[in-house]
Amino acid sequence: MNFPNLITLIRILLVPLLVIFLMEGKTDLALLTFIIAGASDAIDGFLARLLHQQTLFGAYIDPIADKLLINTSFITLAILGKLPGWLAVIIVSRDIIILAGIGILMINRSVRSDIAIDIKPSLISKTTTFVQLFTICFFLAENYVAGFMITKDILILLTSFITLISGFHYIARGFKNLGNTNNVEHSL
Repeated sequence: MNFPNLITLIRILLVPLLVIFLMEGKTDLALLTFIIAGASDAIDGFLARLLHQQTLFGAYIDPIADKLLINTSFITLAILGKLPGWLAVIIVSRDIIILAGIGILMINRSVRSDIAIDIKPSLISKTTTFVQLFTICFFLAENYVAGFMITKDILILLTSFITLISGFHYIARGFKNLGNTNNVEHSL
């Protein structure tokens, strides 16, 4: 276990703490926990590259940690009525579709040995993750951005739009990859 992977595991452990703070109405502590978790995403990747400690485990666990943080945050904020439930449904559905696509590619790989699955984040995936993290942070910081709350509807629409575009991107890519017998590349 290297240091960057340890940071990723700590991010996973911060998720239940974030939910507890939100459920208890401790928004400031939830915001602080979320900022630490979000910052750890950048730090672990930076350190892995800097220290040449990129691992297959890290390549898999980092996006899982991101999905846990993002999906849990959107679901909890929707349950608490701070974000619309339909937005949480879009976010979670996109990730379920991506996971189902990976499963289908893995099943096809077991049948067709010429298929390789390479999991790398694409630009649209990184952009989607950033916008989703920003949206969560914005709504957790509502006590500090009260003057900007007029932009909340725009942010909700932007987040849903980019999430949908990203989801359609992966669906199209998945169908293309199923027909490609030379190489299959899939990004989370």
